[in-house]
Amino acid sequence: MSARFIMAGGGTGGHVMPALAVARVLAARGHQPVFIGTERGLEAKLVPAAGFPIEWIEIGGLKRVGWRSAVKTLRMIPGSVRRALAHLDQRRPAAVFSMGGYVAAPVMLAAIRRRIPIVVMEPNAMPGLVNRRLGRFVARALLSFPEAERYFPRGRSEITGVPVRPEFFQVPPKPRGDSLTLLITGGSQGSRTLNRAAQQSWPLFRESRFRVRFLHQTGIAEHEEIARQFAQSGMEGEVTPFISDMPAAFAAADMVICRSGANTVAEIAASGKPSILVPFPFAADNHQLRNAEALANAGAARVVADSEMNGRRLFDEVTSLASRPGALDELGAAVRRFARPRAAERAADVLEEFAHGEQR
Repeated sequence: MSARFIMAGGGTGGHVMPALAVARVLAARGHQPVFIGTERGLEAKLVPAAGFPIEWIEIGGLKRVGWRSAVKTLRMIPGSVRRALAHLDQRRPAAVFSMGGYVAAPVMLAAIRRRIPIVVMEPNAMPGLVNRRLGRFVARALLSFPEAERYFPRGRSEITGVPVRPEFFQVPPKPRGDSLTLLITGGSQGSRTLNRAAQQSWPLFRESRFRVRFLHQTGIAEHEEIARQFAQSGMEGEVTPFISDMPAAFAAADMVICRSGANTVAEIAASGKPSILVPFPFAADNHQLRNAEALANAGAARVVADSEMNGRRLFDEVTSLASRPGALDELGAAVRRFARPRAAERAADVLEEFAHGEQR
């Protein structure tokens, strides 16, 4: 039987893309997912492009914003909740699916008032502010890390992971060649810390005669200068502003050096790649550090603080891992235990259970 579901969560790709993955599964099963978001967030572009309807509310963030912006957001909350209530009353969803974040807060508050079941997907080891504050009201919490369980009602959470493109799960094991291929990426915008560390490491690798190949996504802002210097360095590899086929880049890499956002960590787990994680120090609630620590505590990644990452540290970490027999294979095998290939399907299963009255 077809059902309607409200999909809440926006602002960034980390909130929108997993919700879209779940929406696609629901639509394929004959259901009607409808998004609620803001006209300023990434959902305004991605959701209509994916062919799903979206309703609008007006809300801003509270974390890491100036006090004027925070006051403005607080004043918006009553009106945005009333708008969300109107959308829920019109659509009459069987359940609300939330990725958390400031966009989801008014929708979750409205769902609580209307006694509509809320299913949240929390991809980080440290839940965001909205899920920490409203977690006690959720009907089911779908998690990536056991460390997040304590923020939700006992017995209402399960480990599902976060949706990841199937191509990452299809990355085959890569035999070690004559040189080590390093994939360095700070995300689509690049990372100044990782860019500088890579540049500083070139002469160290060259002087040591350690054979290494760089596959480096710099972001647009610094690409031209780094590419010019790389061409003069005598190092092997490729420096690019953006990698459009990231699964292929993972397949080519022996090791990944990157940030530790939830989606990136999930892609590393799906592909089984050894990694050196450098958490972004200004991430909300320091969630990137918590994600990285969860992997490191399981022997599934190495972690270097942003303030400590430079060319010498990058060189030392890479050569230490590469020179220890079996170290890279151990990291790859350990991180695969965090892979969850059916996250979107499981989220749809849970939502359908509420639609069919199988959950109470």
